[in-house]
Amino acid sequence: MGAPLSGLLSALLLLLLPASLRDHLSPAFYRQEPDGTSAMPPLHPIVLFPGLICSDLEARLTDAYQPSTPRCGKLKGKGWFGLWTNRTWAMDPDQAACFVEQMRLVYDPVLGDYRNLPGVQTRVPGFGSARSFASKVPQHPEYCLGALRSALETLGYRDGETLFGAPYDFRYAPPMPGQASRVYSRYFRRVTRLIEDASRKNHGKPAIVLGHSYGGAVALEFVRNAPPPWRDTFIKHFFTVAPTWSGGYVRTLTSLVSGPAGLLYVPSAPQPAMRSMWWSFETSVVNLPSPVVFGRRPVVITRHRNYSAYDIADLLVTVGSAGAVRPFRDREVAKMEYFKAPMVSMTCMNGVGIPTTEQLVYEEDDFDRGPEVVYGDGDDTINLISMLAFEEVVGKQPGQKERFKSIKLAKIRHSELVTNEWALKIIMDEIVELNRC
Repeated sequence: MGAPLSGLLSALLLLLLPASLRDHLSPAFYRQEPDGTSAMPPLHPIVLFPGLICSDLEARLTDAYQPSTPRCGKLKGKGWFGLWTNRTWAMDPDQAACFVEQMRLVYDPVLGDYRNLPGVQTRVPGFGSARSFASKVPQHPEYCLGALRSALETLGYRDGETLFGAPYDFRYAPPMPGQASRVYSRYFRRVTRLIEDASRKNHGKPAIVLGHSYGGAVALEFVRNAPPPWRDTFIKHFFTVAPTWSGGYVRTLTSLVSGPAGLLYVPSAPQPAMRSMWWSFETSVVNLPSPVVFGRRPVVITRHRNYSAYDIADLLVTVGSAGAVRPFRDREVAKMEYFKAPMVSMTCMNGVGIPTTEQLVYEEDDFDRGPEVVYGDGDDTINLISMLAFEEVVGKQPGQKERFKSIKLAKIRHSELVTNEWALKIIMDEIVELNRC
């Protein structure tokens, strides 16, 4: 009875897929049992690294916390509470003011590292689960790998068994080798254990590491920081979807100059306060345009001065973020020239053919007003020039070029690369093929 039932369940699961996904899953994917029925083959575990704002963040306040107002100290000593969740957008103005304060980071120039505001402790809940992160934008519940997770589950993947998640604190940026990062040192150790445990649970099969957007950058640095023998043992394939890598992109300057309204959806918080908070994050300065990629062409144009990728430190001062200059120079400038390949089997998928921010023009030198935008090619977030540089300087390195595959999809936007039906079909094609090997 067991074998026929298994075959029936496999057939039913196949029928649940959208037609465009179902058609490419040929019967050859399923293992044929002696009695003629089909069964799901053993799967390589998959670890998902979500996009920038997908992971939840919890906080607790200790006696060392000195709130700016009594209201912000109401939860002092009362345990963990949700700080950045899928309900943060609904906060009232008073709550939003406390949120802005408690989310801030402080840069320690002696240690060369970031930390929380004194008295604020934070953690990312649900590490290890592919269901521990979700969209924080109510208008777009499909964000944050939900559609991809559903497709994988229909294929036979199960959370905690063959499917896992590696959420992270999005305020911090992953370090290059040799840089201090207390947060990421702990995080990379947890990811290492997660992948090792996932492999052991699945007959020693190495894992498929898949990251979207900023999650692709986090995953890339994890792989590059891992010892080569460990990579060879535990990583089957590294799949990046629209990764925001150290070559940078111009659109990130919009958040730096004008505030993160397009990234962090907190409508009750004043934008000047949100911008100041954003400037305290390492994330605000990590994916700025690299001079190696963007050269001396102006990326920000004002009445009194033009700024190229070589002039980012000066731009920080001009827009009022002088405090970010030291960490930018200490930590991020070196990353802009660090293009070491991960040296594992790798696929990089990007969208192209979408108008993408190439220059920001502030005619009145008023950074509180939105700029005029000059568009070029890309996926609406990452510039084509940055994608091509990634392929050239990372994908073509000896030892990597033989194991590097680039996929470009026309007219599919950055966020839609993990929701669009055709893009999902391409991803699933790749995963099915990896499981056949």
